[in-house]
Amino acid sequence: MAMLPGNARPPGIALFARAPQAGAAKTRLIPALGAAGAARLQRRLTLQALATAQRAELGRITLWATPDTGQRFFRAVQRRCDIDLRSQPAGDLGARMAAAFAAQAGPLLLIGCDCPVLRAADLVMAAQALRHPGPGGNDAVFIPVDDGGYMLVGLCCPQPRLFEDIDWGSERVMAQTRLRLSALGLRWRELPSLWDLDRPEDLVRLATLPGFAAWQR
Repeated sequence: MAMLPGNARPPGIALFARAPQAGAAKTRLIPALGAAGAARLQRRLTLQALATAQRAELGRITLWATPDTGQRFFRAVQRRCDIDLRSQPAGDLGARMAAAFAAQAGPLLLIGCDCPVLRAADLVMAAQALRHPGPGGNDAVFIPVDDGGYMLVGLCCPQPRLFEDIDWGSERVMAQTRLRLSALGLRWRELPSLWDLDRPEDLVRLATLPGFAAWQR
């Protein structure tokens, strides 16, 4: 278990993941990789994100699956890794994230699978940022990404209004979220930004990472 200052309870980790189905996974990368190649990459990224979450040794990990938990890949991961498995509900990304926080009894870090440079140390730093909720502490923590969004959001308790009326998938996500945080009177911390894998040009950076240069072979 990662050591947090004081007697803070380690936050749980929610991982949002799409099933690695050809034609439905990493669709923006299909022109570069083909449907099967994009699905293989989705599988690899999901397994890496899960391994990173486990190495952080924080709270219980829940994999929020889409389209549903009946996918064979998700069932196999649950058996092998001893994690909780739940289906993402209907609605836009904001509604689905709000539901994940509502389901957690206590602090939670939520991540996706699109950031291959995320480290366990980043998750521990995010957990430390939430250790003093209330006056003088942080209600939220984020790791922004360089396309204007964020790849991690952590909250001490559910804040459903934080995820309403955001232009998901645009370069305005983090900027709009900052305005919403201020309007709600929440205190937050932003950790150093990372990059996520979303466009074909990002594959060049991916190939420079250990273990990914020959991932298609």
